[in-house]
Formats: sequence, structure tokens, C-alpha cells
Amino acid sequence: MPTKKAGTPGMQNMSDQIVHVVKRLRQEVPDCLASGIVDMATGMLLAVETTDNHPSEVLDLLAGATLDLFQGRTVLTIEDIFKERRGVTSSEHYFQEILVNSANLTHLFIRNNQNEDIVAVVVCPKSVNIGMLFASTRRVLKSYTAA
Repeated sequence: MPTKKAGTPGMQNMSDQIVHVVKRLRQEVPDCLASGIVDMATGMLLAVETTDNHPSEVLDLLAGATLDLFQGRTVLTIEDIFKERRGVTSSEHYFQEILVNSANLTHLFIRNNQNEDIVAVVVCPKSVNIGMLFASTRRVLKSYTAA
């Protein structure tokens, strides 16, 4: 079966898909102030869309903080202990979603089901409906993984 070339209708390259997901998160997650995608393998922020301008140093720190949240040394140790106690032998990461509340904001970090190295980040006001935040983010990411 022939494959379509990147740039032709019906086919997007990975970079285009990531940009599209970030835009959809900003549009479809209620009260979303910022969204981004972090590559855990490289520690890089692949795409970001926000209502405000942020210095590049802050955005770089977001990627590093996301890496620490999911794969910091202590987190990996906790995962290993949970796996051992529960008899889990897979290399899959134990933590898939993390919700962080700061003074004024709610930050949701969700791993991609198809590629654990990809984490979506969504930032909303602390007043956001948490159920809608999770449901909307999961819906957008599910459509991305199906693509």
C-alpha cells in the first residue's frame, strides 16, 4: 500500500501533529491559558501556545520540571518499589497523569498512551472545573494517538 508524502492532504508529519495538538488543547480545554508538549527523551519543549509571552528560560524550565516530575531519580525509585510490590514486570512508567496546583493556576501533565516520552502540559486558572480539565485534555490526546 503506498504511503502519502508529508505535506499531502491526509498526512501530517510529527511536528505538524504536535503543533495541531497544542492548538486544540488551547481551544478545547476550558479556560486553558497555555498548552505544550514535552519530549521526555530529549527534555525539550516541542511546542507551546500561551495567552501570555514568557521568557524562553521559563519555557525551558517547564520542560526540565516536567522531566523531574515524571522521571526524576526519586520518582523512578518510587515507581520501582510500587512495581516490585505489585509484581509488575513491564518497563511502563507507573505515573501517567500529574495535577499540580500553584497559588493561582492548575497544571495538568499527561503522558501520551502510545509514546510515554511525550507529555502534554495544560495550564488553567485554579478555578477550572477539574473534571472538565481531565476529560477535555484526554479527549484531545486520544484523538492525537489515534492519528
